[in-house]
Amino acid sequence: MDRQFRQRLILTILTVLWLALSPESHAVVQILPEVSLTVDGRAVHDHASVVSDPTVKEILAAFDRAEAAVQKEDMAPLLQFYAKGYNYHGLKPVDVRRIWGEVFTHYRELSSTHLFSEVKLFRSGSQLRAEITCTGGLYGMEEKGGTRITLDSWFREVHYLVHEDGAWRFLGNAGAAPSTAPFTSSPHHPLF
Repeated sequence: MDRQFRQRLILTILTVLWLALSPESHAVVQILPEVSLTVDGRAVHDHASVVSDPTVKEILAAFDRAEAAVQKEDMAPLLQFYAKGYNYHGLKPVDVRRIWGEVFTHYRELSSTHLFSEVKLFRSGSQLRAEITCTGGLYGMEEKGGTRITLDSWFREVHYLVHEDGAWRFLGNAGAAPSTAPFTSSPHHPLF
């Protein structure tokens, strides 16, 4: 393992731990300093160039809108973040509404972290798409008992997004989607 990778790993773990243990509700959507951006096969490694890219700014704004909706427990704008063709291990948009409803019922003071380490932008037919490598988690306070817990966490998961109806929307995550959700799936998966 090279030194730079170890440093990134330690920084990511410390950030996620700090956010998970923090008693305050917050949302963090951040481009990590070592980010790489690939646009139609052309790589950009300069952090300032990546964060100033207009498409990257649009994607960050989409995540920020979704995070604001989570903070307010506002279902309508949250569901606007999901693509019509959303599919996560067989879960469809109708399932997203149900699962977020359960999260909002059973947890309060929700907070989340999304740390982007790689962004790939490309065209698939007429659609602009993005693959974002993300590390993060979703945290909340249990309604019963008041214990702060990690509802979900992910490490270097690839989020698929599509530019649809004038906005970036979440399409799903990496990996083949089975026809049904696996038995071991969390009943409150955050879905993004």
